[in-house]
This record gives sequence, C-alpha cells and structure tokens, in this order.
Amino acid sequence: MNDLETERLVLHPLTADEARRLVARRPAPGDHWAPGYPTDGDVESATDFLNHCAATGDPQPFGDYEIRRRPDGLVIGSLGFHSPPDADRTVTIGYGLVESARGRGYATEALRALLALARDHGVTRVKGDADLDNIASQRVMASAGMRPAGEDDRVKYYEIAWPGTVPAVGA
Repeated sequence: MNDLETERLVLHPLTADEARRLVARRPAPGDHWAPGYPTDGDVESATDFLNHCAATGDPQPFGDYEIRRRPDGLVIGSLGFHSPPDADRTVTIGYGLVESARGRGYATEALRALLALARDHGVTRVKGDADLDNIASQRVMASAGMRPAGEDDRVKYYEIAWPGTVPAVGA
C-alpha cells in the first residue's frame, strides 16, 4: 500500500513492524516522532491493528495510518479504520493528533483523505464518534463532510454515506 498525500500531509499505512515499534514506544533510526507521539490512543489503535493482522492478515487499505507533515516528515498523529468494511460496506474511523499539532486543520485534512479512500474502495458509510465535550473533534468530522447521527449521554455520533458506491477498478 502506498502513502496517501494531501496538500500538507502524508498518510503512511502502518506495517506490522511499525505498529510493534509504536506499541513498544521505541522509534527506529530515522523515525521522526513529534513530542507526545505515540499517545495512548495511538498505542491502543496499533495494538488493535496487530491483533487484526494476527487473526486475519493485513487489512490495508482498511488499517491504521501515521499522519506525517510533508515538509519535515514529523509524525503528528494517526488515523484509521477500526476494521475492514462489514457486510453493508460500513466502516468506523478514529483519529488523533499530538497536542502541538491541534488547531491547524491537519485532522480535517487527513480525515477528508481517509473518507475519499474509503469511498474509492466501495465503502457506502463511514461512522465516527466524539465525546460530548470534545467539540474540536466534532468540528473535524463536520468539516470533513460527516453529519451528526445521534448521541447518548457520553458520545455524539457522526456518519457520511454514499449509497450505491461501487469499488474503483483494481481496488
């Protein structure tokens, strides 16, 4: 799987070896991690990715991605899919940035690219959620085109749907 590039970012699909280093919080020579990376959420996501790889193989393109700034390669966070599409071609996403990278539009830019990837691979619906008090994350999903889809006493849910989506040739 190749890197996905946006105007300011590179979304790098994690390999199992990279995920193991991330879980161990031990960068390899040449890794350029921002202070605070990986967060506990990044480690949890990488652990889930490794468990999925062990159970059913590498799920790419429906795995985890590091968010890197294009100019300097600094890893500022991660995003990805909780699992490959279900029978209805629905996926759930998650994302996070180190504190120093927040408020600059990086999460929205990365999420838009991930949504386009999902759509290009035949996904018909993408779901996400944010804690009720996490207004910034709610704004990210709304800015990326996702719509509110309900809430409970703790979480606000978002989704975007493309009924009738057909996978791209070769996807």
